[in-house]
Amino acid sequence: MNHLGPEAVQQAASTLQNVANRTPVHTSRQLNKITGHELFFKCENFQRVGAFKFRGAYNAIVALDNQQLRAGVVTHSSGNHAQGVALAASLVGTRATIVMPEDAPPVKRQATAGYGAKIVTCQAIERELVTKRLVEREGLTLIHPYDDDHVIAGQGTAALELFQEIRQLDLLFVPVGGGGLVSGSALAASISAPKCQVIGVEPESADDAQRSWRSGTIVDLEEVPVTIADGLRPRHIGRRNLAVMQRHVYDMITVSESEIVEALLLIWTYLKLVVEPSAAVALAPVLAGRIATGQQRIGILLSGGNVDLPSLVPQLPVVRI
Repeated sequence: MNHLGPEAVQQAASTLQNVANRTPVHTSRQLNKITGHELFFKCENFQRVGAFKFRGAYNAIVALDNQQLRAGVVTHSSGNHAQGVALAASLVGTRATIVMPEDAPPVKRQATAGYGAKIVTCQAIERELVTKRLVEREGLTLIHPYDDDHVIAGQGTAALELFQEIRQLDLLFVPVGGGGLVSGSALAASISAPKCQVIGVEPESADDAQRSWRSGTIVDLEEVPVTIADGLRPRHIGRRNLAVMQRHVYDMITVSESEIVEALLLIWTYLKLVVEPSAAVALAPVLAGRIATGQQRIGILLSGGNVDLPSLVPQLPVVRI
């Protein structure tokens, strides 16, 4: 397997120009005061489909040949990648089949169907097997949620835009599920801000990426993790993602469910942004004081804003300001 290089992110940026939204960067004086750092939030909740996943999905689908486009594409996803593939497929003019876990958030399932995709449901632990069968039976092309060079490069364009706007950052915190966003972000940093330390963050219950990164071998969780951050539940990261992460990611850390909830509430309260728990994971370690003291310029990649409010809000405590 050839090494994926940072130039792929720059190529993806050209492909996505005038197709993906160039999302804004927000700041908060109050959160700066609370953390003691200067924070810059890259708001991918304003991306098409409400999440960064559109970037990688479009970059991968537009690279397919005519025969592949005629046959159609397939993926497995609990929501955001599903929506990204569904919209990208409709823009490019191919059909999309999405394998979704039975417990996927209803708001994400409805949105995916709204973009015209065919949805196949299954138990979460079987989604990769069901997808493989569809590829074999129907000749569909798999647009993998994270273990794909074009997907990784596309996801990296979010961080590339952040570096272009803010220039130098000391640290960049990125949520980690399958590893597509953090590996793409690390590639972007390697060429745009080589002194910036890219740090991946995942829930404690879904620590396969951290364990894989530390051991150099992909760790496969026995069960689908239970976490409020429903977008960060893959049982393992990809081979391509691990290869990039080991070359370019500075550290991998985990945060507790209570730390994720605190970060989510403070983003809602002070930034006035509707983001999903998976996005709040990136802020959690900064709030928890997991980094060295001394003011630093820190990027926080807010990955998406597709919140299933009816199911989420009753779980949240009252925020203490």
